[in-house]
Amino acid sequence: MKTKFLPRKEKVNSKGYMPIQLIVNIGGKRIRQNVPETNVLSNHWKNDRIKPNLKTEKYNFHIEYNKKLDDLEKRVKDVFRYILLNDLRPTKELFLAEFNNDTLENKISPNFFNSFQEFVDTSKTTKAPGTIRKYITTKRFIADFTEFYLYDLRFETITIDFYEKLRDYAFEERNTLNNYFGRTISVIKAFMNWSLDRGYHSNTEFKRFKRMQDNIEVIYLTMEELMTLYNHNFSSKRLNYVKDFYCFGCFTGLRFSDIKALRSSNVYQDHLKLNIQKTKTIDQTIPLNNYAKEILARYKDTLYEPLPSISGQKFNLYIKECCEIAQINTLVNTTRYIGQRRVDKVQPKYQLITSHTARKTFVTNSLILGMKEMVVRNITGHKDEASFKRYVEIAEDFKRSEMDNTWNKIVL
Repeated sequence: MKTKFLPRKEKVNSKGYMPIQLIVNIGGKRIRQNVPETNVLSNHWKNDRIKPNLKTEKYNFHIEYNKKLDDLEKRVKDVFRYILLNDLRPTKELFLAEFNNDTLENKISPNFFNSFQEFVDTSKTTKAPGTIRKYITTKRFIADFTEFYLYDLRFETITIDFYEKLRDYAFEERNTLNNYFGRTISVIKAFMNWSLDRGYHSNTEFKRFKRMQDNIEVIYLTMEELMTLYNHNFSSKRLNYVKDFYCFGCFTGLRFSDIKALRSSNVYQDHLKLNIQKTKTIDQTIPLNNYAKEILARYKDTLYEPLPSISGQKFNLYIKECCEIAQINTLVNTTRYIGQRRVDKVQPKYQLITSHTARKTFVTNSLILGMKEMVVRNITGHKDEASFKRYVEIAEDFKRSEMDNTWNKIVL
């Protein structure tokens, strides 16, 4: 970035005075800005400044004018330093925006992505591994968006314009579902709040971002399907291990991460006592029914006690294989939205079974079998009223359907 001042000879007035112009070369482009309230005679101009006039001449304001030129030159250097230290792409638009920004401070503003990584790293001791994975995925998603649009990403540019461009990129370029985009926005807002608290920026426009969230189908195994899977003896030990792990979640309501963290010291005669990772609940008591006890008994005093362990990615692949072999293949209609575009699919149920559906299976079947809502919530630790209400509605629909299929078919 190069700076110089020149008198505008084409604007000379009848008395020979000319206004001064600031010229900045940046990124191969020339930016011109008039210096207000400055006039100079050509014989007073030398080396980018106004030289003092002779004592016999009228005072030419060289002290005041040169001070103004010095301040403007410093302003250009401050903007250039701001761009350099923040690793920004120097453009004419960015220069003019910051040059005319009365609130520009000559300081090192933290880099957005470096700060986001700090946010991820400092969260590792307080957040569940699944949450950390969401943070990392969101960071990668934003990086892809920035590269695609060549977006000038800084704390100051996290605006409604950023939100709308990110939304368009998600729906039009990535075919992102509304709920996934909503989770992305939720992480961005969490990061911006975190960085705001640390004084990394003063931008609060992100608080206006809206998180999209569509209600989706609750995928779960009916009692008949669950018992079919539970009683199936697979020819592969690997699949039997996966089946037992999954069914244990269906019989206890525990999350995948909590089952994986289970130790023999957590197991008592008729209950489990453990610290729940996601909600940070200490000494949560989980009653054990006969099916859960039977699964634990299979691995008692073995290398796998209390249960065999497996990675989440492989687990979701193998449990689908288990359910396919067990012929859990009822066709399921699913509806998702990408923006306003509706996407309908019909799939066999085994394709939709993941580690998350075990917990949903426990909640739904417990309510259908008549367990009180308060008891179910106490076991599972559900705190979100809206999300739990979906399970209650499914249970009520099932009971109404069963009533219709029995009493209403009686011929008097």
